[in-house]
Amino acid sequence: MTVPGRRSSTFSRLLRHGFTDPSAAERLLDLPELAALRDDPVLLDALGATADPDLALRGLVRLAEAQSDAERGTFITTLLSAKPFRDRLLGVLGASEALADHLVRHPRDWETLVTYEAVDLHPGVTEFEHGLAEASDPVALRVAYRRCLLGIAARDVCGTTDVAQTAAELADLATATLRAALALARAAEPADAAQFRLSVIAMGKCGGHELNYVSDVDVIFVGEPVEGADEAKALQAATRLASHLMRICSETTVEGTIWPVDANLRPEGRNGPLVRTLSSHLAYYQRWAKTWEFQALLKARPVAGDPELGSAYVDAVSPMVWQAAERENFVTDVQAMRRRVVDNIPVDRVDRELKLGPGGLRDVEFAVQLLQLVHGRSDATLHSGSTLDALAALAAGGYVGRADAAQLDEAYRFLRAMEHRIQLYRLRRTHLVPEGEEDLRRLGRSLGLRTDPVAALNKEWKRHASVVRRLHEKIFYRPLLDAVAQLAPGETRLSPKAAGQRLEALGYADPAAALRHLEALASGVSRKAAIQRTLLPVLLGWFADSADPDAGLLGFRRVSDALGKTPWYLRLLRDEGAAAENLARVLSAGRLAPDLLLRAPEAVAILGDPEGLRPRGRDHLEQEVLAAVGRADDAEQAVAAARGVRRRELFRTAAADLIDSYGTEDSPRTSDPGALVDRVGEAVTDLNAATIAGALRAAVRAEWGDELPTRFAVIGMGRFGGHELGYGSDADVLFVHEPREGVDEQEAARAANRVVTEMRRLLQVPTTDPPLLIDADLRPEGRSGPLVRTLASYGAYYRRWSLVWESQALLRAAPMAGDPDLGRRFIELIDPLRYPAEGLGEEAVREIRRLKARMESERLPRGADPTLHAKLGRGGLSDVEWTVQLLQMRHGWAEPGLRTTRTRAALFAAHAAGLIPTEEAQTLDEAWVLATRVRNAVMLVRGRPGDTFPSEPRELAAVGRYLGYAPGHVGEMVDDYRRITRRARAVVDELFYGA
Repeated sequence: MTVPGRRSSTFSRLLRHGFTDPSAAERLLDLPELAALRDDPVLLDALGATADPDLALRGLVRLAEAQSDAERGTFITTLLSAKPFRDRLLGVLGASEALADHLVRHPRDWETLVTYEAVDLHPGVTEFEHGLAEASDPVALRVAYRRCLLGIAARDVCGTTDVAQTAAELADLATATLRAALALARAAEPADAAQFRLSVIAMGKCGGHELNYVSDVDVIFVGEPVEGADEAKALQAATRLASHLMRICSETTVEGTIWPVDANLRPEGRNGPLVRTLSSHLAYYQRWAKTWEFQALLKARPVAGDPELGSAYVDAVSPMVWQAAERENFVTDVQAMRRRVVDNIPVDRVDRELKLGPGGLRDVEFAVQLLQLVHGRSDATLHSGSTLDALAALAAGGYVGRADAAQLDEAYRFLRAMEHRIQLYRLRRTHLVPEGEEDLRRLGRSLGLRTDPVAALNKEWKRHASVVRRLHEKIFYRPLLDAVAQLAPGETRLSPKAAGQRLEALGYADPAAALRHLEALASGVSRKAAIQRTLLPVLLGWFADSADPDAGLLGFRRVSDALGKTPWYLRLLRDEGAAAENLARVLSAGRLAPDLLLRAPEAVAILGDPEGLRPRGRDHLEQEVLAAVGRADDAEQAVAAARGVRRRELFRTAAADLIDSYGTEDSPRTSDPGALVDRVGEAVTDLNAATIAGALRAAVRAEWGDELPTRFAVIGMGRFGGHELGYGSDADVLFVHEPREGVDEQEAARAANRVVTEMRRLLQVPTTDPPLLIDADLRPEGRSGPLVRTLASYGAYYRRWSLVWESQALLRAAPMAGDPDLGRRFIELIDPLRYPAEGLGEEAVREIRRLKARMESERLPRGADPTLHAKLGRGGLSDVEWTVQLLQMRHGWAEPGLRTTRTRAALFAAHAAGLIPTEEAQTLDEAWVLATRVRNAVMLVRGRPGDTFPSEPRELAAVGRYLGYAPGHVGEMVDDYRRITRRARAVVDELFYGA
């Protein structure tokens, strides 16, 4: 008897055996149907060994209650006397509520679990066909299917079969079911069946012999008319029969459904005919098929219908499958498809997505299939539809490292086992890891995790997913190094031919050169080579993700050659993950940044510092430049130091721009292109201003010591004054001076001219650093006028001779270097010219419009496409800037916000003042930002300035990547540019020309 207030001994035993609701379990054990079992000493042990003892006990009670009075005794006796049967039955009941429901509806089906002959341990298609043989209609087929499924699940949960064997049995059962469904369809329409031969080709996991418990069964139908039959009518009959087969398997009946039959992998997908002849299939694959369709055909396997026709289909498409890797953009197509799959997962599900999420089953499958397609061209041992078999063959052939293959195999088996047990519970198609504590506990216990199953499950799942994330790309690259390195005994080397094939598939234009670079970097037994072998598999993946992998690898070799002996370089790349990825992005994105880096490779340290990519402000830069000038022995040495600072800062700016435009694994690409344009413009303007200040100091000090006989200022014009410089922009300037007290004006003018000449010379002296070109053509009288004027001379000229275009040019004027007071007074002098009181007169407006129209007709380079010229083309920089500048000159006197040298700031001010509607302002801003980024991209990619998209395909693709377009989408990029600038031109016609 139980003492009041104290738990019964049965309650405690139930807790120890894993029951979560011992009170309910006690009540169930006391039911009369289990009277004979209540005192069985091993029942609780058997229940406690299941995934969910509470679920198993509830299922057992329901099954006992469903037995007739005559059968219940036999059922209970068998359960007591046959341990193997008890383990199998309770194992199924504790793992699958859906199969418990089936047993309750069909109480005699428990008998299929009682005895196992040797053949029952590993049944194949023949045994499953025997199990389905008596099904004469779709409902009976479902009952027989579930009966066969009972046996598969029992072997699975009891550990008689492993996850791969279970998946193979499920595929064999699907094969037998498709054959049975086809037989039922033929029997229903014998006249249709007599007109043609039909073959059912399994695809996907069924074709690969690795099916889940609940999955779409992917198929393709191939039909051939019998001799003498009309082909069109025969194909119509074949289509009716195939549709009937699909309905037999897919439709919901009183016994539920089996699984959907999905024929969408056929040519043209759901828009194509359901059944095609073999010749029609081949014609499609030869002309129209996409890369992913050949990837899908890897798993094609005839399973039902005419075996001869099925074999002919596989034999005919197989050569095309193994030639798919030779298609243009093959690897990028496959990788892009993988990215699209991940991108389409809802954000709230991505962390629970077992199949499609990062580190999931699809990562393993994609990596294996990619390697099969690349190397299966010359190695038939890789021609397998099974992921695990193919992975083992890849390891045996040296295409994947053995240790990496073993880790992937273990992870894939664990993830597939999770997927099986999740689906088995309710026989529902899902790949989401459940969130509920009870579901996670059952899942963990079903995988053998009995101590704190929820925590242990999460730990194991995350561990295996992490392994997959780390390895799914690494396995593609590591053997490339083994091909050129010394291997451990027993390891198989990737042959030079296979390594070349893989590099070519990755997008390397010169695989032989790439292999030489790898050999130079990774061969040998030094510590440096060992670290390189660790780094390169990941770096190769990042290089391959760019438009020019060859340039990335070559640049890395050159940087490594220059810095290989420094103690910090490889340590930085190994220990600072961001540094290695940042370097890979920078080296493979174009010519400018690598050229800047290779002139002083130690700047790579910038890439490992979280603050290293932030642009330095003008005060900081000017202080550094002037200090360097002060330490130099002569003017040339001084300006060389200043130009060295400029080169380093150009690299910092370009690297930050590229990294933010591409994005990294830990940081997505910047979503605000306008912010990138502003940052580059400000940074390049500041570093050019600091460099000019340094050149001015060096030129003055060389001849006059600390003080020039005349006050001197450099005024920035154009993009320089607007803080909108690009990487390839010249520095437009005006030079102004004012003689000091007591200094003769002619002597002051000679000094000012000499200092200007010397500054320009010093900034263009040939060195390893990029020159800074100073352009003074916007001065009064242009090239015919004096290079430098006094402030008074500027005042006199502007009062008497100034033209409207000169007033417009002065809208961008801002002091950049030299005497700050003189610069301020120059601005005070020109403000009335650029912001005239009461605005521009109508004649001045007409003159500006005439000038713009003439520029459009005369200055566009011959042969240039006006729809794609970023500066002078339709809706480009000139269109937007002239429109904004006209508003500034007309309204700047009344609107203080318009008195700025920056185009975007003036545009925003015009909108705030109600001068431009919101939509039009956004249209102009979008076009201006895009055109500016195109010019920056061209300079970054080609290493020289340009105003139009490159014609060379790799360069055009690199511009596309910088602008955020995925590989293969350059056409979309050009179309978008034309659309955006066309809309901008419409706004310009309205606001500027008054159209």
